[in-house]
Amino acid sequence: MYDLFIKVGISLIFIICLTIGLITAFAGSLLGLGGGVILIPTLLFLHQYSASFAWATPQTIVSISLIVMIFTALSSTISYAKKNRVDFRTGILFLLGSIPGGILGSWLNQFVDVDRFSLYFGILIIFLSMLMFIKREPVEHQVTPQNARGLRTFVVNGETYYYTVSVWLSSFISLIVGMLSGMFGIGGGAMFVPTMILLFRIPPHIATATSMFLILITSLISSVTHIILGHMTWTYVLFFIPGAWVGGIIGAKVNQLLKSRILEWLLRFVLIVIGLRLMFS
Repeated sequence: MYDLFIKVGISLIFIICLTIGLITAFAGSLLGLGGGVILIPTLLFLHQYSASFAWATPQTIVSISLIVMIFTALSSTISYAKKNRVDFRTGILFLLGSIPGGILGSWLNQFVDVDRFSLYFGILIIFLSMLMFIKREPVEHQVTPQNARGLRTFVVNGETYYYTVSVWLSSFISLIVGMLSGMFGIGGGAMFVPTMILLFRIPPHIATATSMFLILITSLISSVTHIILGHMTWTYVLFFIPGAWVGGIIGAKVNQLLKSRILEWLLRFVLIVIGLRLMFS
């Protein structure tokens, strides 16, 4: 009888983790956020109120989040790439800073007062979401021979988009975002996407798809650091992966069906919720 209870308990934990992985991956892939901003508070809540999740310590949760986002980002990046929505050239520029930032953030995770930092980080996220309400003029109406340096042209479904990307600015910002990703396990999408939309005028569909490519690489690098530091609980990580893979694919498919305006409104709303959660957590 005792063995039966053990098997039922493990099966229940597996179903819960599978569901969490599916939902977080879907939302993360849809908006280019990675899903860590949903997975982490959910596991913290379960850790606090369920003995079955006593294993979910803060360091373990961050490392699990990063592993889950690898599979979420991989499945969604493949789906986005098939539809030519990932700007790999711009993505590589952001990786110049996010890779060393991710390593540094993962190391700093064990020293930082996360509660106090989360308050300021939440305020920053809400500030970025508020900036997205400001009406922005399309880049193609602003480009002249004098300011065309760094101009990108990107074609999606037969429509050509124009935007500019500064090498130095993108590298500096991605260094900060990568550090935050490694420190909090959020994948960086909560800052990557609004940064690409606000500073570089990248269309939401391209920004979310490119963000998932960035999250794939930064999560991979950051997770290696956590594995070396011994934060990983492999038995439970495997419970999340199937849901993360399927959720990433579904989220990318739904993203391609939505109009840019709807996608941007969803992003504004979710960023505000994320910011409030960070401030009051």
